Amino acid sequence: MTTYITTPIYYVNAQPHLGHAYTTIIADTYSRFRRLEGDDVRFQTGTDEHGDKIAEAAEKQGLSPREYVDRISAMFRDTWPLLHITPDNFIRTTDTGHIALVQKLLQQVYDKGDIYFDEYSGNYCKGCERFLTEKELMDGKCPDHQTVPEEITEQNYFFRMSKYQQQLIDHIQTNPEFITPERYRNEVLSFLSEPLEDLCISRPTSRLTWGIQLPFDSSFVTYVWFDALINYLTGLGYPDDEKFARYWGSAEHLIAKDILKPHAIFWPTMLLSMEIPLYKKLHVHGYWNVDETKMSKSIGNVVRPAELVEEYGADCLRYFVLREMSFGLDASFSSDAIVARKNSDLANDLGNLYSRSMAMLVKYTGGVVPDPGKDDSDDTLLRDLAASVLIRYRKAMSNFEFHRGLQAVWELISLANKYIVSNEPWTLVKDPAMEGRLHAVLYNLIETLRLLALMLQPVMPETCAKMTTGLGLPVDSPFVTDLAQGGDWGLFPAGTGLVAIDALFPRMEKKKVSKKQQKKGKPAKKKKKVVEESLEGMISFEQFQGVDLRVAEIVAAEPVKKSDRLLKLTVKAPQERVIVAGIAEYYSASELIGMQVLIVANLKPVRLMGVESQGMVLAAKEEVDGRTQLVLSTVSGKVAPGSRVA
Repeated sequence: MTTYITTPIYYVNAQPHLGHAYTTIIADTYSRFRRLEGDDVRFQTGTDEHGDKIAEAAEKQGLSPREYVDRISAMFRDTWPLLHITPDNFIRTTDTGHIALVQKLLQQVYDKGDIYFDEYSGNYCKGCERFLTEKELMDGKCPDHQTVPEEITEQNYFFRMSKYQQQLIDHIQTNPEFITPERYRNEVLSFLSEPLEDLCISRPTSRLTWGIQLPFDSSFVTYVWFDALINYLTGLGYPDDEKFARYWGSAEHLIAKDILKPHAIFWPTMLLSMEIPLYKKLHVHGYWNVDETKMSKSIGNVVRPAELVEEYGADCLRYFVLREMSFGLDASFSSDAIVARKNSDLANDLGNLYSRSMAMLVKYTGGVVPDPGKDDSDDTLLRDLAASVLIRYRKAMSNFEFHRGLQAVWELISLANKYIVSNEPWTLVKDPAMEGRLHAVLYNLIETLRLLALMLQPVMPETCAKMTTGLGLPVDSPFVTDLAQGGDWGLFPAGTGLVAIDALFPRMEKKKVSKKQQKKGKPAKKKKKVVEESLEGMISFEQFQGVDLRVAEIVAAEPVKKSDRLLKLTVKAPQERVIVAGIAEYYSASELIGMQVLIVANLKPVRLMGVESQGMVLAAKEEVDGRTQLVLSTVSGKVAPGSRVA
């Protein structure tokens, strides 16, 4: 199979920021994952360098447009290696080959009669570099740039986009995965339910010269989208290069939601006119906010990728953005959140598992991977979960549900850490009769680490290369680079010698607040309240007796569809009932089976995400390293399901 994954080409009116980095990290991660699956992959990114805003930005800096775009484009190209991003092609719309193809295709569409000349009056937004319809305005302003468009009347060339409206609607309806996630597919279909206007594709040279000249009229240059979108073809050498025939049928475009309309409507109708097959899929993601606030140069909260790498490390940043954002929705970046993820997920969970396992092998077997032998103990838990996780991981990563794929991997990490505690290798080593069992336990841990290095390689390539080196395997070993050859359990070659490496993820401390700042921020001591005030909010014993607390045993658990937080629990108390609990971030469905928990049994039923919940599970909540931790409330010993809590 082949995969052609593209980012949008980034507009060079500004320097790279977190939003650009996120899109490109996703594309790089997906390309690495498809290679793990054995695909022939091509990954393309680049820069969009023509238009009004470029000419304006260059003038402000006292540069020619060419000097300006060369400088900013180089910033994008130089940023990606810092993030371990390795595109196969970096394209620029000022490349001579691209300019030639744009002019060739414009002439082809013009000769077909799909481009015509007309006068147009409309609301022109400089930020969008296009005319906006009255329906697109909000309170008379562009919704994206919050500026009042300029009323312009001028003669221009138009593309007969409306001619292909029904053909595009039919394609989207026939191919439900053409635009993902589904909410954006529905948004496009809603837009297409109204008559589609034709697209203005030119600008007169009297007000803009920085663009690709129309081949049929030298008084005009090409409108930026008709120029920029063609990059996806230029990068494959359309029409004659074998790369086009090889990759175009598998083209998957990745964009942020602000450019949905150009990619979901302009681009497909252009392709239909050019008689080129439509791309395979369009994947649309949300925005990154910073501390719950939209990134903006005016308020000074734009986050630069290079600074993040210096502060947290490239792999930590890659992991954070993929785990934190549910693809398609918005997410918020904060230093507290990324430090919490690094300390908890990476240092405490993955890093701790790796260092403990490696240290025990060095201490107990001289740093040589033992033969697991034929241990008769019931020891299939790790193996079975690894198989389950691998299936869920592959499905999630294929569907751009990166956060779900990582959640599944972390279930395996969690179980492996528990496996060490429950098997106590430090105790087994004291009994010569338990040597076979010790070797089996240690082998299972090393095999788990190998599978983790395999699955996490697309997300954290540098870390996984370190892990692989420490495990004594070549970094290009199929055991860690090929899901087909390395996805089974029990492949780690016994007798392999381990190699000492530095800690994977040293913990980070939060920036300390000085005593002076603490004192300054401390609220003044409040006077002692009177007894009557202190009793406010307290309940009587009779009120407490009205709460029916019971011990319930969880007999089944599964995720609630379309929710990252909710699990559907079937509990026995003593009759079976369903309770929906927001605990998916803290517990996997598999580890809950058989657990006895405390529930409020007499709550009125409510519907959550379409599932009726008949009670509430109790849990303790605390803040650890800036992150909320949640622990289910239970009993110290086994009791009959349905027992009342007195």
